[in-house]
Amino acid sequence: MNILDKIIAFKKTEVAEKSSLVPVKLLEKSIYFDSEIVSMKDYISDPEKTGIIAEFKRKSPSKGEINPSASVEATSIGYMQAGASALSVLTDQEFFGGNNEDLAIARKFNFCPILRKDFIVDEYQILEAKSIGADCILLIAAALEPARLKDLAKFAKSLGMEVLMEVHDGEELESSVNEYLDLVGVNNRSLKTFDVSLQTSYDLVDKIPNQFVKISESGISRPDTLVSLKQAGFEGFLIGENFMKSSRPYQAAYNFMNEYRDLLAAANGLTVEK
Repeated sequence: MNILDKIIAFKKTEVAEKSSLVPVKLLEKSIYFDSEIVSMKDYISDPEKTGIIAEFKRKSPSKGEINPSASVEATSIGYMQAGASALSVLTDQEFFGGNNEDLAIARKFNFCPILRKDFIVDEYQILEAKSIGADCILLIAAALEPARLKDLAKFAKSLGMEVLMEVHDGEELESSVNEYLDLVGVNNRSLKTFDVSLQTSYDLVDKIPNQFVKISESGISRPDTLVSLKQAGFEGFLIGENFMKSSRPYQAAYNFMNEYRDLLAAANGLTVEK
C-alpha cells in the first residue's frame, strides 16, 4: 500500500466519523455556505496577476515537519500582499498537519480565491469545503475512478464552486477530463513515490484542452522555472513548500514574486518600475 492508498483509506473512515458528528444541515448554516465564490479561474487568468497559488502547508508525508508553528493569518495576508493570485490551504490533519480552521481563518482575512487542498472522496467533504469558505476544491485523478471524479465535480458545480483536477500522467488526464472542471493541474510530484520531475508538466501541457486553466504544481523552487512554464503554456503555478520552509514564508514569497516579475518582463522585452 503506497502513501496515497493509505491517505484515501484514512479519508473514507474520517468522512464517516465527521458526517456522524456534524450533520449536513449544520454545515449549511455556515455564514459562508450561501456566499458567492471568488473565481480562481478568473484570478489565475488575469494577466495583471502572477498566476501563483501560494500554499499554506505545515508538514507533508515526504518532508515531515516544514513549518509547524506558522501563522495562517500572517502568512496568508503576506502571500496576497506579495502578489499571489490565490491561496491553497491544506486541511488534512493526519498527514499534513492542517485543519478546517486554517482555511476559515484565511477566508476571514483575505478576499481572494481559496483552494481547499485535501483528498476528497465524498460529497460531504465538498459541502464542508463550502461551509468553511473555500471557493475551489481539488479532485485527484489518481485517487478517484473517472466516473466518481466526474460526479464529485458536478456536485461541486451545483454548489457554485470551482474544480481543480490534478493529474500525474497522460493516462489520468485522458480518462478523467470532463466538462465540470475549471482548472487542470499537473502535479510534478508522484503521490506514490514522491519523486519530482518538472518534465511531467512540459510533457502534458499541450494535451490539456485549452478550455481549462492550466496549472503546474509541486517542485517549483526558482522564478526562472515559472518563466519557462509560462512560455510553455501554463497560466498558474502552485507553490507551497518553497515558501513554507522559510521562517517567514510571506517574505520568501515576496522575494520570489518580485524576481519572477523582473524575469518575465525581461523575457518579454519590458522593464519593471520599482
